[in-house]
Amino acid sequence: MNNNLSFKTMHLQESILFLPNAWDVISAMVLEQSGFKAIGTTSWGISNALGYQDGENIAFSELLDSVSKMVAAVDIPVSVDVEAGYSINTEEVANNVLKIAELGAVGINIEDSLKNEPGLQEYDKQCGLIEEIRNKLDQHGHQEFFINARVDTYFQRQNPLSETISRSIGYINSGADGVFVPGLKNSDEIKQLVDVIDAPLNILSLPGLTDATSLNQLGVKRFSLGNALSDATTAFIEQKAEQLFSKLNTSSLYQDNAVKTSFR
Repeated sequence: MNNNLSFKTMHLQESILFLPNAWDVISAMVLEQSGFKAIGTTSWGISNALGYQDGENIAFSELLDSVSKMVAAVDIPVSVDVEAGYSINTEEVANNVLKIAELGAVGINIEDSLKNEPGLQEYDKQCGLIEEIRNKLDQHGHQEFFINARVDTYFQRQNPLSETISRSIGYINSGADGVFVPGLKNSDEIKQLVDVIDAPLNILSLPGLTDATSLNQLGVKRFSLGNALSDATTAFIEQKAEQLFSKLNTSSLYQDNAVKTSFR
């Protein structure tokens, strides 16, 4: 089974797909050797690693370069966070996604938040974008490429459930393979969404929402770390740097000296 089919199958199994998010080659390799069967990328982590804030502030060519290195470094499927597609032009976004697929990645997250102002993309326009992406991929032999439609209603609306349901159904009908709803935490609302959409539901790890097993029992099919691991790693480096500067002593660097990463 190739990586695309393998990744798609992971969303249909009884057990939840616990998907960690990498931001560079070393993080991707560590996640693979830890036993994870697939990884996503985090746009936040990639942007930070390149010296930028998140929000499509890096060039798309820089994203492609980072993704190509991660895909080449691991054998497991890699899905890519493309934010809103790195363009306001529908055809260009579809071409950008095709470039991601041609690197050997197995899927994307594509979000419906606007980039230059608060708010969500118009429903019809976002449905049209997803349809254009699906058609472009299918025309070039990437029928199994996984489109995960991110619905940002819980970040943008006061009472988001009803709109989340309608957008989710519309995106699926337009060609999305799954729906990603970051910010959704309420168990009853998660269950309602699982019951009404005919596609795998992806939930984001957040403070107070950390247990993949509980989400699996609600019918969630995919649980993503987002930028949590990259943030924790940066926080660790900050802590060590402060210790080095304040104590003028390197002993703290050897307290957890158990790096086991093997480079191929």
